[in-house]
Amino acid sequence: MTARNGSMPGLNRRAFLAAATTALAAPVVLRHSRAYAQTPTLKIGHVSPRTGPLAGFAEADDYILDGVARAYGKGIENNGKSWAVEIISKDSQSNPNRAAEVASELILKDEVDIIVAASTPDTVNPVSDQAEVNGTPCVTTDCPWQPYFFGRNGAPDTGFQSTYHFFWGLEDVIASFLAMWNHDGVAKKVGGLFPNDADGNAWGDAERGFPKPLAEAGFALTDPGRYQPLTDNFTAQISAFKGAGAEIVTGNMIPPDFATFWSQAGQQGFRPKIVTIGKALLFPSVIASLGDRGVGLSSEIWWTPDHPFKSSLTGDSARQLAEGYSAATGRPWTQPIGFKHALFEVVADVVKRSGDLEDPEAIVAAIRATSLPTIVGPVDWSKGPVKNVTKTPLVAGQWQKRGGKVELVVTTNANAPEIPVGGDLVLLS
Repeated sequence: MTARNGSMPGLNRRAFLAAATTALAAPVVLRHSRAYAQTPTLKIGHVSPRTGPLAGFAEADDYILDGVARAYGKGIENNGKSWAVEIISKDSQSNPNRAAEVASELILKDEVDIIVAASTPDTVNPVSDQAEVNGTPCVTTDCPWQPYFFGRNGAPDTGFQSTYHFFWGLEDVIASFLAMWNHDGVAKKVGGLFPNDADGNAWGDAERGFPKPLAEAGFALTDPGRYQPLTDNFTAQISAFKGAGAEIVTGNMIPPDFATFWSQAGQQGFRPKIVTIGKALLFPSVIASLGDRGVGLSSEIWWTPDHPFKSSLTGDSARQLAEGYSAATGRPWTQPIGFKHALFEVVADVVKRSGDLEDPEAIVAAIRATSLPTIVGPVDWSKGPVKNVTKTPLVAGQWQKRGGKVELVVTTNANAPEIPVGGDLVLLS
């Protein structure tokens, strides 16, 4: 019934390109007992990149969806009536056009009542756009709020009608990175690697991205310009960084691009003291594929087993959710686990509070009024920073070898002191 989703493909470029063109996986449909045949059914659409270069974000999908199906198994109460729940999950193939296509199928063909999506602007934005056009209630996550909001031409004073998002913003990742980079013996010279995609253009944006706050903090940024995703040559960028004396490298990259860059940096004798990359360095499988050269790399940290939150849906702590995943799959926990689970926490809460589950506007009103403690922190759309967006806490840290294993360690919690620090940043040798 459920197409099993394996671990993230290795960083071999040919393997990534092959995965990116894999035929669409069969939709995952989670249905409940026929005991609910006489009760109304709520349909939830779910879009996720199960194949292609973003597949690491969906590595835990099967585990999360199975757990949610069990939690929803007895139905959800609304206005004194029990509703059965059906979840239909489709693969975006890490392609924004395909994400829009399957979102349209879910809305128009499958007639879902609510649609959810996660994993970078390549998934979140096209799904949200389809939902907005069709007036379908939509909740998304796993994408900094600026590329979600401004990438969809959102206006802060008006926002959107039916699409809502929870995650952190560029201001949070920049503040976390700066706190981590303020290290004795490291020149404040940064090389930027920003791809020509929604994330890269947002991170490198002169006004909303990294350039202005880095300059204000006394860091000199060398930005050689946007590169095309899946490029096979970073010589120009490496030469620019070496020429500028960059001792820190940052950016937002898909895993195969970082693997290419890091390999060529070693070959060309470029040895920065700190390498902090968004997206590419989130996953244990990526770090493992890099071998010893993965130790000491750093990234933003959205969620860990040590986050002091629990699920409103199951009561599980962050650690229980992470350890449950590892026990069931034999794989290390990954950061998207918490946020994928939180999507369905929000849905359950919205379903319980909606004035009329047959009226999309009533469902949207319930989303807008959400104030919910979740496994990733509070979700409350009354608090901004702009309409349709609410933020979750963010820290940063480093992959360090401990007890023979490489683990992601929180090294700065400047923006979120409620998240415990696990160690200090160690410079790359």
